[in-house]
Amino acid sequence: MAAHGKNEPLIERHRAIMPSWLALYYKDPIQLVRGEGRRVWDENDREYLDFFGGILTTMTGYNTPGVVEAIKDQADRMLHSSTLYLIDSQVELAEEIAELSGIPNAKVFFTNSGSEANDTALMLATAYRRSNQILAMRHSYHGRSFSTVSITGTSSWSPSSLSPFNVSYVHGAYRYRSPFRQLPDNEYVDACVSDLENVIEISTAGDVACLIAEPVQGVGGFGMPPDGLYGRFNEVLKKRGILFISDEVQTGWGRTGEHFWGYQAHGFTPDIITFAKGLGNGLAIGGLVARKEIMDCFTSNSISTFGGNPLVTRGSLANLQYLKENNLQANAAKQGARLMEKLKKLASDTPGIGDVRGKGLMIGLEFVGKDGRTPDVETVMQLMEVTKENGLLIGKGGFYGNVIRIAPPLSITEAEIDEGFDILAGAVKTLAR
Repeated sequence: MAAHGKNEPLIERHRAIMPSWLALYYKDPIQLVRGEGRRVWDENDREYLDFFGGILTTMTGYNTPGVVEAIKDQADRMLHSSTLYLIDSQVELAEEIAELSGIPNAKVFFTNSGSEANDTALMLATAYRRSNQILAMRHSYHGRSFSTVSITGTSSWSPSSLSPFNVSYVHGAYRYRSPFRQLPDNEYVDACVSDLENVIEISTAGDVACLIAEPVQGVGGFGMPPDGLYGRFNEVLKKRGILFISDEVQTGWGRTGEHFWGYQAHGFTPDIITFAKGLGNGLAIGGLVARKEIMDCFTSNSISTFGGNPLVTRGSLANLQYLKENNLQANAAKQGARLMEKLKKLASDTPGIGDVRGKGLMIGLEFVGKDGRTPDVETVMQLMEVTKENGLLIGKGGFYGNVIRIAPPLSITEAEIDEGFDILAGAVKTLAR
């Protein structure tokens, strides 16, 4: 392959040296070079209002006061020491997360990403239960590692059929295209619980390690079940000793507005919680919380070279402090409700929007064709382009790629909600013509 010089356009250099499966948004991809609050600027100094937050990662906003200072202070001291040594900020952050988790007698382990957090949780569950049988949700996504890809219930994000697990998939998380979608909430939950029981009986040998579920699906297009579904699932699991892993990589830290963790809408406490993304506000940190007897079930040694290092834990502590001091969970509930009301009115006037769903600042719009069901991927692609041109960044997802995902930083203001909605609604109306 011919060498590519640095004077060539960045997109050409990217395509020459990076994998073809590394997705880029937009026909003309942009490079974001700086940010402030909820706004970012590209390499041409064009300004955008960010309604996707680096895939739900920029939780408190760009250049957050206190967070940047903590990172700079720690960088002046030491970037890294590894888990072979005591790290004060790591222990402090673990203590705080354990208390916030709701899991009794909890212990915490830090990783570098959500994929690695879920990978570790699966390893714990299979070791604790001495079984490689896993239950997962249809349309789910749990990461890019070998083990997490193999339990992802979305074939468009599963590049390999090889797996260390025996996986069975359950109905319930994504209601819009479910065979039970016409049922009222209580009957829908009953049908999904019956499906879970049937899957365990028919598709497994019984001694299942765990069920892993996102309270609101992320990559799957922000699919969400009725409140209480996972609590009912947990009743079935506990009769058999099966563990419940709540994947809170996207739903944690108050993003759903009504609760700090997504699982709390379902009236139970999981055995393991995984987290990442928003905690570090851009720093590479993930982790998991589990009951002591589960976390301590490994009989061999282990470490994490980078997990929970001094830099990321100092920054994450400052970020978590900012979140709590500014009551951003309440802001997510307030601004999310404001945006949801506007989006539902838009949907009622737009036949192409088949569904509006979500909680807090985690909202999905599913676009469909004239028949009201066929996924409309083209409109979503065009919307992405038009909103970008008008200064708004949004995300997309769903099995077909026909869902607009909206998830701005939790510090977003009322004026910014209105500004972003106006840009999105204008784009929808333009395309509808």
